[in-house]
Amino acid sequence: MANKVIYAVYEDPEQLKEGARTLVTSGIRVKDVFSPFPVHGIDPIIGVKRTRLGIAAFMFGITGTVLATFGIWYFNIFDWPMNIGGKPSFHLYQNIPAFIPVIFEFTVLCAAHGMAITYLIRNKTLPGMPARNPDPRTTDDKFIIEVRTGDNHGHSSDEITGLLRTTPVFEINERQY
Repeated sequence: MANKVIYAVYEDPEQLKEGARTLVTSGIRVKDVFSPFPVHGIDPIIGVKRTRLGIAAFMFGITGTVLATFGIWYFNIFDWPMNIGGKPSFHLYQNIPAFIPVIFEFTVLCAAHGMAITYLIRNKTLPGMPARNPDPRTTDDKFIIEVRTGDNHGHSSDEITGLLRTTPVFEINERQY
């Protein structure tokens, strides 16, 4: 049996969710879903796990906080201590209240940039990389479910296509991979 990719095209997000539910309840694994905007509620249907991007953002934020605090200590106490405007320059704990905005902003800067770079690398959407989009209509008004026959042992492509035809599908395309 040749491995095939089956793309089921839908015109509405509710129809997409109905088609995904039908496939999953029949024991067919959905590989991916493509849509012009996020479809709320599709992740638990097709079995997508929660992302760990929030944990990565926290780690990048902590890195920013540590770097900002180290920079304040290094510049104001170790390298070039100066008494400017009556700010004490002997101990770090005396300088921290004056530099809370700097620490906060550097924390946000590191968290935001770290999250953006991690997201682009993880999803393979860096500039210059080829698009993984199977059909350009998914950036406009169509919704697509991708099913791979290689992931669904025990189900033939004809069986999967027949099951998809019971849903309100707009179009079904098959390709070899």
